[in-house]
Amino acid sequence: MRTLSELESKKRLSVAGVEFLDERNVDSPIAAAAAAAELGYPVVIKLNGERIAHKTERGLVRLGLRDQASVIDASADLLGKTTPDDGDVSLLVAPMVSTTREFIAGAIVDEQFGPCVLFGIGGVLAEAVGDAQLRLAPLTRPAAAEMIDSFSPRSLLDAFRGEPPVDRSALIELLVALGSVAIEPDIAAVDLNPVLVDGGKPVAVDALVELTDADVGTSRGTTAGSASALSAMFDPRGVVVAGASSHPGKFGFVSLHNILANGFGGTIAATNRDSVEVLGIPTVPSIADLPADLAVDLAFLCTPAAANPEILRACADRGITAAFITSAGYAEAHEQGEQLQLELIELGQELGMLIAGPNGQGIVSTPSTLCAQIVAPYPPAGSIAVASQSGNLVSSFMNLASASGVGISRAVSAGNAAMLGVIDYLEYFASDAHTRVGLAYVEGLADGRSFVDRLAALTDEMPVVIIKGGATEGGARAAASHTGSLASNDRVLDGALRSAGAIRASDPEQAFDFAATFATQPLPRGNRIAVLTAAGGWGVVAADAIARSSLELLELPSDLENAIDELLPPRWSKANPIDLAGGETRDTIPKLLHLVAEHHGVDAVLYLGMGIQSNQAALFRRGGFYPDNGLDRIVDYHERQDARFATAAAEASIAADKPVLVATELGLSNPENPGPAAVRASGRLCYASAGRAVAALDAQWRYRCFLDRGDPPDAR
Repeated sequence: MRTLSELESKKRLSVAGVEFLDERNVDSPIAAAAAAAELGYPVVIKLNGERIAHKTERGLVRLGLRDQASVIDASADLLGKTTPDDGDVSLLVAPMVSTTREFIAGAIVDEQFGPCVLFGIGGVLAEAVGDAQLRLAPLTRPAAAEMIDSFSPRSLLDAFRGEPPVDRSALIELLVALGSVAIEPDIAAVDLNPVLVDGGKPVAVDALVELTDADVGTSRGTTAGSASALSAMFDPRGVVVAGASSHPGKFGFVSLHNILANGFGGTIAATNRDSVEVLGIPTVPSIADLPADLAVDLAFLCTPAAANPEILRACADRGITAAFITSAGYAEAHEQGEQLQLELIELGQELGMLIAGPNGQGIVSTPSTLCAQIVAPYPPAGSIAVASQSGNLVSSFMNLASASGVGISRAVSAGNAAMLGVIDYLEYFASDAHTRVGLAYVEGLADGRSFVDRLAALTDEMPVVIIKGGATEGGARAAASHTGSLASNDRVLDGALRSAGAIRASDPEQAFDFAATFATQPLPRGNRIAVLTAAGGWGVVAADAIARSSLELLELPSDLENAIDELLPPRWSKANPIDLAGGETRDTIPKLLHLVAEHHGVDAVLYLGMGIQSNQAALFRRGGFYPDNGLDRIVDYHERQDARFATAAAEASIAADKPVLVATELGLSNPENPGPAAVRASGRLCYASAGRAVAALDAQWRYRCFLDRGDPPDAR
């Protein structure tokens, strides 16, 4: 590793298009004074050396020098601070930029994801504040614009304390230039800290470039299996369970039971050493003993690891092209198991067979009514496809599908992912007519750059929601750069996923919310949200959530406000959130849902408060006075109305081709309430809170922005 001096760093970066202040490199206090007079006071003087990295920490910078004497004194003092370790030194003299805003921009080569570009809060507080965005390099102008838009303290880029706003176009060009430098093979890190704002233009006043002796390359990976080959796994003509058991506690029994119990319509066969009948299926001792005319594409192995090679060879001889291995005892267990796993890959390649697992939970494919897995549940059919490195997370997603009614198309536990990884399954899902959205859980990535490159190739076709486990350990570090210290694993990962157009979720519940929204709601065309609420508090909470997102709480257009006036009494909120204030009549909410959703100024609607009347109806039912005292009629009315409102929300969404989301905690506390139940019946998700609904809409909007990416108007 070698660090260039500030002067050498600036020369290297200038070639790529990074702009710096006009400055002078001199070797004496007298020459520094002459340079200062030429540049104009006030000036900055810094000690420049081939082995000097962080000058501020060592006190090797003098700011705001306003006359010749102070320049000479400061220069002499700086030269007196040199050490033998600094190598050859000189003085850099530059104009003093007066600004209250300091940013950092740079590049880092991450071990997992390769070259990245960074932008964030800079100066001496860069690490302490730690607010930075990273994206994969090279960087397009649209990607740089998105990176800037994702910067948390956005107000620092606007007009600030009498200073003009940051020139967005110039900042985009700076980040694009850094992206071009980052992919040069000898670059280890680039540090521009601080980047100051001079008359609105971002100007780098310091630079550090670290070089590596190694030629850093990134593997691009290859697709492990074609779509047609994976079809044998998800839509097989027949399945054979190898190692079927008559004991209900064994995987060989459970998997066969689940295939049979959930109605798989293809051929079902099984092997058992003793040829016993299992669940009405006659078994044979081995794969070789299966009838020659039996149409079987998928083998589901519940057999010891040592027996699997022989079984797989027999499968290949029978024309079986896909296998799922539940067996443990491979790389997850010990060194010997790791060798067995390598041999398994070689065998699969030799036989031309796709192998899922080992140490996996199984496969679900609702278009084929296939539940080939060693655990429950079997979810309702839908358009969410799941690929996970954890079988437990597959179960979690399928349980959430069962609870919400928003169903699954395909699901697979990748297990040890010896031959087929999560990205292979996602590529298959992107070409699957039954799938609208991919949902993935990943922990380890053998080649992070290859993963995101392949992910980026499919997110134009299908939204992908990802949870990453174990992403918070310390990340890439460069020897001297602030950029390196800011590039944590999690921050690099987040930037890599954003670069690929994937939507990252923080936990399984949020991930399923996002996936269910993509699967059942149209994408918004803009970010202007209208909130319709039966009571004020819910609307306030929703407005706060919107303020924390990339969405915008719509200011009601006058024509929409006037139209609402025709439906509600004068006490309604006259603003967004549209608080009905208890003024609804029998037809008010369905009419309002259509009116608001179909207005040209509204991009999405959030409806809150559905189900509260049915909640009271439930109390009437069990309160001891039902059905007398007129309670039978009012209970029936409330329950019919809430179901009607849920149906109206779905119909308004379809009519306007816009998202209309319904949120109520009753979806969790009382899912049988006619309101939430009718939302499920409509095929959509009933969100447990306004905040969860807003987060899902925000994810939709970010994906829409990714799809609509193009050169920003002011950067072309």
